[in-house]
Amino acid sequence: MLILGIDIGTSSVKVSVVDACSQKVLSSAHYPDTESPIISLQIGWAEQDPEMWWQQAQEAIKVCNAKGNYNPQDIAAIGIAYQMHGLVLVDRNQHVLRNSIIWCDSRAIEFGDKAFEAIGEERSLSHLLNSPGNFTAAKLAWVKHNEPQVFEQIDKIMLPGDFIAMKLTGEITTTVSALSEGIFYDFKEESLSKDVMRFFGFDDDLIPEVKPLFSNHGGLKADVAAALQLKAGIPVAYKAGDQPNNALSLNVLNPGEVAATAGTSGVIYGVSDQLAYDPQSRVNTFAHVNYNKAQPRMGVLLCINGTGSLNRWAKNLFGANISYTEMNSLAAQAPEGSSGLRILPFGNGAERMLCNKLVGVHLHHIDLNLHQQPHIFRAVQEGIACAFRYGLDIMRSNGMNPTVIRAGKANLFLSDLFAQTFVNVTGVPVELYNNNGSVGAALGAGIGAGMFSSSTEAFRGMEKLQVIEPKPKSKIDEIYEEWKLLLNKQLTAETPM
Repeated sequence: MLILGIDIGTSSVKVSVVDACSQKVLSSAHYPDTESPIISLQIGWAEQDPEMWWQQAQEAIKVCNAKGNYNPQDIAAIGIAYQMHGLVLVDRNQHVLRNSIIWCDSRAIEFGDKAFEAIGEERSLSHLLNSPGNFTAAKLAWVKHNEPQVFEQIDKIMLPGDFIAMKLTGEITTTVSALSEGIFYDFKEESLSKDVMRFFGFDDDLIPEVKPLFSNHGGLKADVAAALQLKAGIPVAYKAGDQPNNALSLNVLNPGEVAATAGTSGVIYGVSDQLAYDPQSRVNTFAHVNYNKAQPRMGVLLCINGTGSLNRWAKNLFGANISYTEMNSLAAQAPEGSSGLRILPFGNGAERMLCNKLVGVHLHHIDLNLHQQPHIFRAVQEGIACAFRYGLDIMRSNGMNPTVIRAGKANLFLSDLFAQTFVNVTGVPVELYNNNGSVGAALGAGIGAGMFSSSTEAFRGMEKLQVIEPKPKSKIDEIYEEWKLLLNKQLTAETPM
């Protein structure tokens, strides 16, 4: 049997078809070839059209099918991974009412902060495990306050993966994991949060039917099946946010196991069996893919908004005619420490680990007679690695102390320089695997559809590509301390931007 995985990313949609018996990838594709636009009507705003994701998902599936590596009629289940925290609104006819307010949008901070204060900090943190902050519930409150004519038409609210499942099946469902990432779930009451719904004035009917994450979320509609050469009625058997899904794809399911990604955003994601929280809500806790009431499995997430986006910005501005591989080679030509050049990589919205401050990207100590293209590229990667260290230290202060971190050999981890710098500055070895989010979504669908007896069976074919150990004699600790001093000065400045 074959399984199809769809990963709704910020930059593109990725699709993979996997043989359930061998766990081998038969075909992969992404669409479009260029990076998808983010609509930013004001500073700190970020939106995308959900219908764009749907069109891209269909095109990516067609590209996979066209390679001729399998019979599309043999696909027996579909899994979906998606960019987290986005808000999708539809009316009773399942028509989209406005662009999705996506994960890196900062407009709703004020609404989340007011809820945090009104509900009470201790109650919010002990019941929700997070401040409502800038998450999906606060974004919905922004719509209610600023676009009442839109709010009045809402039948259901969704996260991006729920929307794609709706387009495939015509059914609207959600999960406890999804509710928790939107800050709609009360972990103590084990139900939809009455505090959040009451404070914001939301009707419970806005929330879709809640189903287990690994379960049947609807069968493929006949017209969609015909358009995509698939079999009608096959189930969408799995839906998860991109970071929990990345952890699943790396077989990070048990307490103490930790995954990382460095794509558009940078994430460290650790699994815990404790309903714990950071007192300042700088790192966030959500229900992991294998969460259940009897045996809670929590995902503790550190997010840096602007990792790959900063790397892309630097490439477009300073190396538009070169590839990322060439960019990484040039970065390696600069000395460690980039001859004093330092970069704060925070230019993609409010940073949760910096208490939702809009800090921006800052380049320090530029010497116009010294610094060249390689220095810029290396300083970008060193600055991102330092931001990971800063966030990991917050996680450590909350009891998450990884002895090894698993990551896919993709995005910034394709750079040997970045990978080694990450390991040196965090002091934690990294294991690299050949994985991606769409493959994880496919295997998740296999679990949800009962093709595997356990997650262990689903990932028995996982192969470790490389282990990177910290190198002695690195100057990175000294570099990090200077970087942190520059960040602290920026955070205490009267005008952070």
